[in-house]
Amino acid sequence: MRTNEIEKNTEQQAVIFRALGDPTRLKLVKLLCRQSVPDALCVNALASRLGITQSAVSQHLRVLRSIGLVKGEKRGYYVHYRINHEALEGCRELVAAALTIDKSGSNEQPGNKHCQIRERRNDQDN
Repeated sequence: MRTNEIEKNTEQQAVIFRALGDPTRLKLVKLLCRQSVPDALCVNALASRLGITQSAVSQHLRVLRSIGLVKGEKRGYYVHYRINHEALEGCRELVAAALTIDKSGSNEQPGNKHCQIRERRNDQDN
């Protein structure tokens, strides 16, 4: 793979990975993906469903709104949030491009096909 192919969209991809790299934000995105437009959720409902504070939800929503993944709609006193489906599709394409395997000229080792993902522990964040 050529260098300019690797660098293409790298900054955008990194922003998406950073935004979705937090487990709570990922849960929030998954929850919002399951809602239809009339069933968008306010911060209070999201906090209740995720078991976190409203201020924590607001901070996570701020990050997701900053990359355009979440939209808010004012309804009376409250803002109801939903997934921006166009942005979600764009994120999906960028992530897929970042994780595409170039099989031509691959140096893949036999038996090395599984990604070993270890869960983060609160006491081992380093």
